[in-house]
Amino acid sequence: MTFSLTGRVEWVDTDAAGIYHNSTVVRFVESAEAALVRECGLVGYFPVAPRVRYEVDFHAPLYFGQEVTTDLDIAHLGSASMRFEFSIWGEAFEGRDRELAAKGAYVIVHIDRSVSGAAAAPWPAHWREVLQGLVETPAQAGQDARV
Repeated sequence: MTFSLTGRVEWVDTDAAGIYHNSTVVRFVESAEAALVRECGLVGYFPVAPRVRYEVDFHAPLYFGQEVTTDLDIAHLGSASMRFEFSIWGEAFEGRDRELAAKGAYVIVHIDRSVSGAAAAPWPAHWREVLQGLVETPAQAGQDARV
C-alpha cells in the first residue's frame, strides 16, 4: 500500500539558486512517515524507531515553491525492523512536467530504550498487526518478494 503526502519546497530547503538541498529528501520522507504513523495511531513510535540505513538516488532538481509528492511504501516488516521504499516527485512547475526527483529506501529498527545500548526489540503486537496490513505485497509491487 502506497502512502502519499504532498508538500512544497520551502526557501529553507534550497541553495541560493532556489534548488533543493539533497538533505531535503529526508525531511519529505520523514514527514510522510510521521503522517502515516499518526494515521495508524502508533503513539510513541519515533523515539523507539531510529534509522540504521539510508540510500537515495537523485534524478532531478526540485525548485523553491514547487509542489512535491512523496510516495512511501513499507517494503518489508521484520520482527524488529522495517524497510521503507520511497519516491519523491516534483509536480509540474514553471513549464516543467512532473518528474521523479529522488528514489530510495531506508531501514529502521525498533529498540527497547530501557536496555543499556538501546538493543533491538520485537515490535509491540498491536503495532505489528497494524504495520503488517500496510506491507506492500509482491503483487502490489509487481516484483518478487524480498527476504
